[in-house]
Amino acid sequence: MPDTDKTENTKAESNKTEENKPKDQLVETKHSLTLGGQEIKYTVTTGTLVLKEEVEEKPEKGSEAKSEKPKASVFFVAYTRDDVEDKTKRPLTFSFNGGPGSSSVWLHLGVLGPRRVWMGEQGDLPAPPFRLVDNEHSLLDTTDLVFIDPVSTGFSRPTPGQEAKEFHDFKKDIESVGEFIRLYTTRYRRWLSPKFLIGESYGTTRAAGLAGFLQDRHALYLNGIMLVSSILNFSTARFGPGNDWPHILFLPTYAATAWYHHRLAPELQKDLQATLREVEAFALNDYALALSQGATLAGEARAHLAEKLARYTGLSVEYIQRTNLRIEIHRFTKELLRAERRTVGRLDTRFTGIDRDAAGEYGEDDPSLTNIMGPYTATFNDYVRGELKFESDLPYEILSFKVNQQWSFSDHENQFVNVAETLRRAMTINPYLKVFVANGYYDLATPYFATEYTFNHLGLDESLQKNLGMGYYEAGHMMYIHLPSLAKLKADLAGFIGGAAGG
Repeated sequence: MPDTDKTENTKAESNKTEENKPKDQLVETKHSLTLGGQEIKYTVTTGTLVLKEEVEEKPEKGSEAKSEKPKASVFFVAYTRDDVEDKTKRPLTFSFNGGPGSSSVWLHLGVLGPRRVWMGEQGDLPAPPFRLVDNEHSLLDTTDLVFIDPVSTGFSRPTPGQEAKEFHDFKKDIESVGEFIRLYTTRYRRWLSPKFLIGESYGTTRAAGLAGFLQDRHALYLNGIMLVSSILNFSTARFGPGNDWPHILFLPTYAATAWYHHRLAPELQKDLQATLREVEAFALNDYALALSQGATLAGEARAHLAEKLARYTGLSVEYIQRTNLRIEIHRFTKELLRAERRTVGRLDTRFTGIDRDAAGEYGEDDPSLTNIMGPYTATFNDYVRGELKFESDLPYEILSFKVNQQWSFSDHENQFVNVAETLRRAMTINPYLKVFVANGYYDLATPYFATEYTFNHLGLDESLQKNLGMGYYEAGHMMYIHLPSLAKLKADLAGFIGGAAGG
């Protein structure tokens, strides 16, 4: 006789286990937006998809068996246009930000989505309470949009039994975001749609890594990648003894910042573009050659170089001599307006902050970061529950400094992180893959000249150079908070997608 009680208990435990397994949580809402005089009706899917991995289990009777183990619950917001009959003609863009501990809120509510944070014409911090407005520059008329929050950002979390730090890793991050893209593409039947990635800051590092991972692991080929404030080769931005390139490549942005704050000689204040071309030529020639001489640069040659640097940065000759002709980024942001007891921003040097200690070496906060944190945090938390109808009592992690601190680059020990080669290889394998890079002149986090240097050394075959394009904006890292730059960025991105979607 079978043991009925034991069988029933086993079934009950099995049912309980199934009930406790993490599940997708999705909400759909309907909306409309008027862009360029045209009404666009669209559906928003908000929620979480559970990422799983195949694991081998020991079967009861010898043969191999596999099962799926939940790894993480990834939060996303997807916008799809309703009047599309043929999805193979409709582009699909996956979006994420950087940090690496940042949610996708910045590109979402700053430039791409149908709603944006109201920040005024120049992007200054408005008085609270904050508000959203319809985004007249949304990209929804051009492409469907999926905003992804990597694990430990936004509402994305590891599943019970999984450690968060497992995902705080260069390689694991690319794998998990790549798996989400594959899963979404499969679930919503978008394999035949033109597909794009757009990342900002460290999100550009992630995007370049994904271009290779998606091709190699899933044979998922992209039409285009949009890099907003790009960093692919970290040697261009890591200040330290023995690495002179950041001092050279940051110099034009120092000059742009001094120009904005009226710290240059009258002849250099006349035309920003002319000034930048002059500084760029000096940086790659006289300055690079001088720094390569090290201690052998002395006397009149050293004094002449210090005078040139002072002319282009707005700093004093004496201060530059004390820096050994090498101006570190945080020292520059503190020194430029020290006499006025002000510190300029790192993400956007147009903004200034006030420190308690005006004599200190480094600023207390980045005024361009604190300028945006409040408005974006408040408006998203209201928007996701109010308009998108998604409920969660978890804190929405806008920007997790804990993730930033825990982040592992174990695959790059004793070397600088560099995904430029990954991008080159992806573009070589898929010659239809196009790349657009957006640069802010007042961005000291990912300076435009460092980005140009990276792409000029990409090693891309001459026949593929036409697949690269760049845009420039008179704002900072998040150039879209500046309304004239937002309008230009929309036009540039829409044009890029239109040109790349057809191959």
